[in-house]
Amino acid sequence: MRIPERNGVPNNRIRECFLAALLSVAAIAGAPAAKAVVPYVYVPSSEELKGSAIGIGRTAAQLLQMGQPQEAAKLAALAVRLDPQDERLWSVLAEAQLRSDDLEQAGQSLARAKELNPDKAGLWFAQGALALRDEQPEEAIPLIQRGLELDPKNPAGYFDLGNAWIMLDDLSNALGSFEQATGLKPDFWEALNNQALVLYEMGNTDEAIQRWRAVLRIEENAEPLLALAAALHQRGDDSDDAFNLAREALAKEPNYVLPPHQVEQLWGGKIRQAAARLLASPDMASSVERAQANATWKQRR
Repeated sequence: MRIPERNGVPNNRIRECFLAALLSVAAIAGAPAAKAVVPYVYVPSSEELKGSAIGIGRTAAQLLQMGQPQEAAKLAALAVRLDPQDERLWSVLAEAQLRSDDLEQAGQSLARAKELNPDKAGLWFAQGALALRDEQPEEAIPLIQRGLELDPKNPAGYFDLGNAWIMLDDLSNALGSFEQATGLKPDFWEALNNQALVLYEMGNTDEAIQRWRAVLRIEENAEPLLALAAALHQRGDDSDDAFNLAREALAKEPNYVLPPHQVEQLWGGKIRQAAARLLASPDMASSVERAQANATWKQRR
């Protein structure tokens, strides 16, 4: 019979060992009976297993930082089998599953972590973020609010809460949440940008423009660049300024040429219409064509 290679050991070496074992058995069969030897099997203690689980969990977290979520999920799953009572390991597993687009399993892992440590605010925030990713803002809001009760000075929590209110078209609550986020973290440009988006939808164009300009003093990101360009163009301001801002935005992130990407970034109807009018201008034709060719956006599951 053919014995395959195992663990990098050549077939012929395995065969030699196998035959040697058979000869040893035959020799024993013909030899006088000897005192039986009781095999010793080492069983790790629970503390040793926990220590191994933590080490494996750290490696899984490092793989996540390196952008290898599938590999991280495998290691994290092993870690929770070794120590199923450590909510940190379940959190790492949930993050790996989330980044692998396994939303159902990520939700189950987070729920298990929260059972083990219901007073950890981060777990409530994570569940809320997962509900947002699954486009369920009604479920997300109470989860995030509970997290904020436990950690009331968490700007990211207020940011996610604002996004949930936007998804429910509650612009007033959304604006308040984003302003609480920047109140805690003044350089939180994403929250400041979303304030401008909400203000524009509420018809407060001048204030929206001021906040987009404030965003760009912190971070020259494609989203506020294009949004500001669209607002200026719609208001009838200097077209060259608007066109230059829009060209810079599309060069930084071509995906913003696509309306579905704007929708995914929670752009409201008014700013999307203003952007469409700007991008339809003949002065933008070459930049738009280039951005469409370079866009890589795909619909999330």
